Amino acid sequence: MVLKLRLIRLLNAKRISNVLFLFHPCYPLSYAAALASLQASPDNGLENKTKNFNFNSLFLSCTKVHLTKCLHALLLVSGNAQNIFFSTRLVNLYANVGDIVSSGLSFKQIHKKNIFSWNSMISSYVRNGCFHEALDCYYQLLSTSSVRPDFFTFPVVLKACNDLGDGRKIHCWVLKLGFDPDVFVAASLIHMYSRLGLVGDAHRVFDKMHVRDLGSWNAMISGFCQNGKAAEALDVFEDMSWEGVKMDSVTVSSVLPVCAPLDNLLMGMLIHVYVIKHGLDFDVFVSNALINMYAKLGCLGSASRIFDQMLVRDLVSWNSMIAAHEQNNDIVMALDLFVEMKQNSFQPDVLTLVSLASIVAQSGDCQNSRAVHGFIMRRGWLAEDTVIGNAIVDMYAKLSNIDCARKVFERMQVKDVISWNTLITGYTQNGLASEAVEVYHLLEGCRGILPDQGTLVSILPAYSHLGALQHGMRIHGRAIKTGLHMDVFVGTCLIDMYSKCGRLDDAMHLFLEVPQRSSVPWNAIISSHGIHGHGEKALMLFQKMQNEGVKPDHVTFVSLLSACSHAGLVDQGQWCFQLMQKRYGIVPSLKHYGCMVDLLGRAGQLDCAYEFIKNIPVKPDASIWGALLGACRIHGNVELGTFASDRLFEVDSENVGYYILLSNIYANIGKWEVVDNVRSLAKSRGLKKTPGWSSIELKNKVSVFYTGNRSHPQIEEIYNELGVLLAKMKSLGYVPDFSFVLQDVEEDEKEHILMSHSERLAIAYGIINTPPNAPIQIFKNLRVCGDCHNATKLISRITVREIVVRDSNRFHHFKDGNCSCGDYW
Repeated sequence: MVLKLRLIRLLNAKRISNVLFLFHPCYPLSYAAALASLQASPDNGLENKTKNFNFNSLFLSCTKVHLTKCLHALLLVSGNAQNIFFSTRLVNLYANVGDIVSSGLSFKQIHKKNIFSWNSMISSYVRNGCFHEALDCYYQLLSTSSVRPDFFTFPVVLKACNDLGDGRKIHCWVLKLGFDPDVFVAASLIHMYSRLGLVGDAHRVFDKMHVRDLGSWNAMISGFCQNGKAAEALDVFEDMSWEGVKMDSVTVSSVLPVCAPLDNLLMGMLIHVYVIKHGLDFDVFVSNALINMYAKLGCLGSASRIFDQMLVRDLVSWNSMIAAHEQNNDIVMALDLFVEMKQNSFQPDVLTLVSLASIVAQSGDCQNSRAVHGFIMRRGWLAEDTVIGNAIVDMYAKLSNIDCARKVFERMQVKDVISWNTLITGYTQNGLASEAVEVYHLLEGCRGILPDQGTLVSILPAYSHLGALQHGMRIHGRAIKTGLHMDVFVGTCLIDMYSKCGRLDDAMHLFLEVPQRSSVPWNAIISSHGIHGHGEKALMLFQKMQNEGVKPDHVTFVSLLSACSHAGLVDQGQWCFQLMQKRYGIVPSLKHYGCMVDLLGRAGQLDCAYEFIKNIPVKPDASIWGALLGACRIHGNVELGTFASDRLFEVDSENVGYYILLSNIYANIGKWEVVDNVRSLAKSRGLKKTPGWSSIELKNKVSVFYTGNRSHPQIEEIYNELGVLLAKMKSLGYVPDFSFVLQDVEEDEKEHILMSHSERLAIAYGIINTPPNAPIQIFKNLRVCGDCHNATKLISRITVREIVVRDSNRFHHFKDGNCSCGDYW
């Protein structure tokens, strides 16, 4: 009231321009001009001055809160505040400048509200993210007797529905008031249901529409895309084409992303032709969508041509091209584009840095990882943006700097489920399965965050690595409860988990349940049979895969070649290697070459393996020379083993396993001086041998045994049981193979060393803690030694038990004195 009286005095004293100085010392020229016009008008009283005054210019000039309040004051003192047109515009104006409280107060001051006023207030709340208040306002509208919602009301209020209950209620009112035929209202219902994940309900609304405009088609296509229904989105798009509805830039930008998940390059190219034909290729959004589509389908050349032809590029264009090369492992070009982008005066944003973090991780550039991290820290993005925080955690994890990854994770102020999934995956990929499980348990106790599909895909490999079947089954139960067990990726991880926990039949049963349209589950089940030594069955599954029209990929052939290697199927493995190249056009990678060397080497064809290596068109890496060295260890070829080790130390001198393999070769022929030299070399380089351990899970508890360790509370009982078993084994003709004792000691000491191997300790522990004849399953982090392999065959016969051992390479199923590997591993 005091302000109003002061304004009246100023206006009557012809000091109109001073009104504004009550709030701010400066104001836009258009505002000043309008006030000057009012001041210069004949002095016929305030009411006459403002009667024909054009307030439109003042409304257009109000871009700040203080200017809007000035205009509001002017409307009050001039008697125009109750004008329904001005007052409603004032409601909108306050909302536009972000003062939703003043907008609401202005709305309440309107005595006779019409539907335009109500719609303006609801829209104001929605624009400012006040969805609850928008719904309350809508329900207040319904309680009035003089005003009813119109077809402008529902498109706005439906945007405020973040809860299914409210959405259903609004839909009922749409039907009750007869607005369902309106195309704008129907399109808003489609958007609402799609946003809530009820794309089936959205499609039912779409099907009942008698008239569909382009916006309705776009809404339905976008709804399917948002909910991961790529095939359904493409079906709607094809129906749209059949009905002769022309696409616009929104349609193209919505439908192009579905081509990649469906691997439908032809559809993407047809849309590209349409874009060129109708002149949409000059639209920046369309060009960006085309770049992303071609990049995700592996067509970097096409993506680059589109980018080069763009007359106008925005930051999204540059980000799209950088991400395209990063996703296709062309990190050199991705970095070049990043440099060029900065030269063109584009400053990187969060998405740029996400791609850059991935590039650094792929290149293994630990030094630049710190630079990227520092750049982000200086701009404060790490504290504010969860996406960039997740990217940095992922970057450090992929660089095997898991401690830094954990520190970044701990310092993130806001963590989402992706943050947790990224850290769990990082621990699993770095072989720290126990730590991954620990983080998963912390996630389960975290309020407000629920495990999702990505969580299950992250944690299941950790349980697979540990052989924790009971815990893995609990995750399976969660997947069934949430309906995720039919997800192809979760289902594939479950197949892998059951297989690696020794339950191949359960893995096969799951495989028959999950969708088999892609190569992912096929690769898992082929690999599962391979590690269990069933090479012939793996080949039969591959044949069935081809018969069902599923195209194998490079992972399929890695699994096949590995299965053939474990089973000694040399001819079949060579056939697969040729088929991969000639029929499917897959260029062999170093993994494929490594599998072939392993296949030939295990079979004793060492000369063929070496000739094969010499003909490889790329430089052999550590995996290839390591496969040859391992074969030399099995077959006792000292000369070729020494040559392979020399090549290994050139490409990877930090892997202690290769030093151990070489020392084992010399130990087998009694050259202890050379053994000491090799071990001294490893020690001088700071390398330590990975200690051998075996684990067994009983009653949901995992017990771990280390070779020679005597810390277990039942260790005396364990050694007593091993002594009894040793006597029975010798009565059956068992003779210890001392070649697997790599110390120069007396024979009685060698026998004790063999008896204290971790796998024997775990087997004895299982025997004394389980009922007679019950099966035993153990897990070993290294390969089972030959003497333990022979001993376990005899133990299975003596105890009438099935003993399953998973070592670092494969499964061994011991039963009745035999092993499933046929002594070939």
